[in-house]
Amino acid sequence: MKDFSRRKMISSLALSSAACLTGLGQEKRHRNPIGVSTYSFWGFQRDELRDIGKCIDLAAKMGFDGVEILQIQMEDFSPSALQKIKRQAFMAGVDLMGFSTHQDFVDPDEIVRRRNVEQTITYIEQAYALGIPTLRINTGRWGTSKDFDALMANRGIEPVLEGHTEDEGFEWVIESMKQLVPYAEKCGVVLGLENHWGLGLTPEGVMKVVDAVNSPWLQVTLDTGNFLEDPYARLEKLASKTVLLQAKTYFGKGRWYTLDLDYERIAKIMKKANYKGYVSLEFEGLEDPMTAVPKSLELLRKHFA
Repeated sequence: MKDFSRRKMISSLALSSAACLTGLGQEKRHRNPIGVSTYSFWGFQRDELRDIGKCIDLAAKMGFDGVEILQIQMEDFSPSALQKIKRQAFMAGVDLMGFSTHQDFVDPDEIVRRRNVEQTITYIEQAYALGIPTLRINTGRWGTSKDFDALMANRGIEPVLEGHTEDEGFEWVIESMKQLVPYAEKCGVVLGLENHWGLGLTPEGVMKVVDAVNSPWLQVTLDTGNFLEDPYARLEKLASKTVLLQAKTYFGKGRWYTLDLDYERIAKIMKKANYKGYVSLEFEGLEDPMTAVPKSLELLRKHFA
């Protein structure tokens, strides 16, 4: 009887140990942190929500993990102003995790391209001062559309500048990006080329630049709302190179267009690509951001947590 009890006890201990080892062997389910772009509050039209400090406080109050700063939204670039922003984010318990900038390298004038390179170097230095690890960068575009509304009406497609070719445009962009990479490395700021309008309109266009530059300091900022046709297949082509995922929402309908994005499907695409970084909300609808941004956070938490 005693032998039977002893055997039973040893067997139970063995099973318990095996269960513990199995549990340790299982990969812990990853939770993507969720941030918000200051653009989601300001949207180029809400003056009372332009202040970066106010956006940081709102993000913290709403429960976001981090904040992506839209550089053009800032009004003071002095060293003391940058350090004040960094301190405020730290005290609020949110990361400053992205810096969204604008530049245009699609120009036949070498002086114009050089000016854009120098301006982008300034942006890299600002990101470094703020402690931000990644910077959104664009190719630029031909500028042959009457205005942005006309570009959107044409689904982001733009005629090549007369007398030039698309191949020339890519050469200008690649040459400019190669000049930026050493500064990015020096400051520890990863450049993320966005699938934006212009030569970055397609995943093939984005990867043509990234592959040609061939540097770990130039990767991809992936925007879920900038592929107007067949978005999921296109997002998948860039997922493995992504350093920041910008997630668009359109509560109240979009200003230029509205996409019905399946974030459950997008989350699966990013998980398959082993993406562990930030998801940054870019709210682009007409609803009041004070109600739409929290709803967007709930949506993204549901699928990326």
